[in-house]
Amino acid sequence: MKYPKTTRRYCPSCRQHTVQNVSLYKAGKERTLNAGRRRVERKKRGYGSFPKEIFHQNAKVNKRSTPVLECTECGKKQYAKSYRVKKLELQEV
Repeated sequence: MKYPKTTRRYCPSCRQHTVQNVSLYKAGKERTLNAGRRRVERKKRGYGSFPKEIFHQNAKVNKRSTPVLECTECGKKQYAKSYRVKKLELQEV
């Protein structure tokens, strides 16, 4: 799917329509001390293998791609509607 690199949208911070730069959302690095990671590490201790079954039968073919809009006036970011596509391509219009 092709998506424009810049778009005019409503900015809730400026309370008006502004030009916004579009980038794709990328998940940050997982913290090693969060509760879920500590729980899995605790369950893994003393085992030769992984304690929970790993689900290998994948139902979904593609992941959701979320565009992130950044206002050129104030610099605030907001998420746009996410799409379930194989490839979201940003292009100049």
